[in-house]
Amino acid sequence: MKLLRNAAIAVALSASVLTACQGPSEVLYQGYVVDQETLALAPVGSSREQVLLSLGTPSSTATFDNEVFYYISQKRKRAAAFLKPKVVEQSVLAVYFDKDGNVERLAHYQLQDGKVFDMIARVTPTGGAETTFLGQLLRGGANPGTVMKNIFGNN
Repeated sequence: MKLLRNAAIAVALSASVLTACQGPSEVLYQGYVVDQETLALAPVGSSREQVLLSLGTPSSTATFDNEVFYYISQKRKRAAAFLKPKVVEQSVLAVYFDKDGNVERLAHYQLQDGKVFDMIARVTPTGGAETTFLGQLLRGGANPGTVMKNIFGNN
């Protein structure tokens, strides 16, 4: 009977400690949230300058030319401060321009429409494999003498 009571107390304490560790979840908003009133200031046919004045500087532009402005916003959520946030909502407003610099069409994309934009990774993926120092030594790509001189100086 005493063992059962101690086990019940241990379970109750464990549950309360785990509940306290969970804490409130955190919601993070990032980017430009477009509302309908602001969007009405840049209708189809308006100029690039009018779009910049009403919507502001875009989050991103097209890679090869400035014919598309992207206004990106994300809602991310994480259960605890030390966990990586997960994207739960994403909105991308794409403003397409014609050759004359006027708005040709507007498109609104959501998270289910495509790939998640990673706006804060600051990492550029490269082709090939990244090799460690030991891997370079074993492959013959690094001269140990030169590496040691670089580390300890040219004495």
